[in-house]
Amino acid sequence: MRTSSNPSKQRGTAWESAIADYLREHHNPGVHRNVQMGARDIGDIDGYYLHALEAKAEKTITLADYIAQANREAIHAGALFGCAVVKRRMKGVADGYVVRDLRTDVRLLNRLRDMEDALKAAAPTAYALIDKQHREAA
Repeated sequence: MRTSSNPSKQRGTAWESAIADYLREHHNPGVHRNVQMGARDIGDIDGYYLHALEAKAEKTITLADYIAQANREAIHAGALFGCAVVKRRMKGVADGYVVRDLRTDVRLLNRLRDMEDALKAAAPTAYALIDKQHREAA
């Protein structure tokens, strides 16, 4: 494998790999890094449930650009939501910031609320067990 002589690209690749490793362990074992696709890019990480994920590890943080890119890539990927995972200086991957615009967050929370209400109505015992499990994990 050839290494890049561009330190910024190396940092970005390392950040993407760290995110993918973390998500494989804590979210979905099928998470993987995507191949760059240019103008029709589908995000840096695949397998983050319902999301196109854009990884950013830059010295200067430009949230508006990251969110616009994540939302555009969500459309390309056919994902419901876009988000950016932004590296927090001097911190590990678990302390990175997941960033999305309020419009996207409201859509996500409305979906979560509606799905929880549907599960609670259809299978109250299962809902109670899942709710307890997630409350204890927090």
